[in-house]
Amino acid sequence: MAGFRSLARQVRDQGCDTALRRYSLRKCLERFAPYGHRATWDHLCHRHGFGPDDRELDPARLVAALEELEEARAVWLAYEEEFAARRRREKHGGLRGLGALDDWHRDVWGGNGVVRCGDPAVHPTDPLPEVMRRLVTALERGPGEACPVCAGTRIEWGGGSGDGRWYGPVCAECGVEVPRAVLTPPALARARRTCDRPLVGAA
Repeated sequence: MAGFRSLARQVRDQGCDTALRRYSLRKCLERFAPYGHRATWDHLCHRHGFGPDDRELDPARLVAALEELEEARAVWLAYEEEFAARRRREKHGGLRGLGALDDWHRDVWGGNGVVRCGDPAVHPTDPLPEVMRRLVTALERGPGEACPVCAGTRIEWGGGSGDGRWYGPVCAECGVEVPRAVLTPPALARARRTCDRPLVGAA
């Protein structure tokens, strides 16, 4: 199975036809897709001006989309490397207990779905690297009261237990599923109180 870097080389390979280069970009999302595969693809299509099923497009747009994805991935992998090093130091110092943040990291290691969007058409519009930097800042700062991506305070409770969907806090302003580890207990409690109300769609 090809890795992210080899797929990225295919996207840039001018000797490949456009359809293959587009396919390789989509395969990159199987390795790194912050919003989930479909929502990240929708984001890249809108940001770089091509349709989700467009097979005859300007290859330069594909490369620009790839560069945005690569920069975001570099931000996230640098954070993961530092997080892993810190956990090793903590374990060496005798701190071996796992918290909510550790559990969450185990589920999203590599960057797939770190801020998943349940609705593929509802996601942040800012560049992915900027979104990743905001998330990293929030993770390093500790639990807060707002969405780590857009700073919105309308956090609601999405999904339902047992129905296969995300069951937890969702930002009603930008659409991301907010990691519980970045919210304070009062913020989580307020979100839970909304679980009986329908989510407000992100603008």
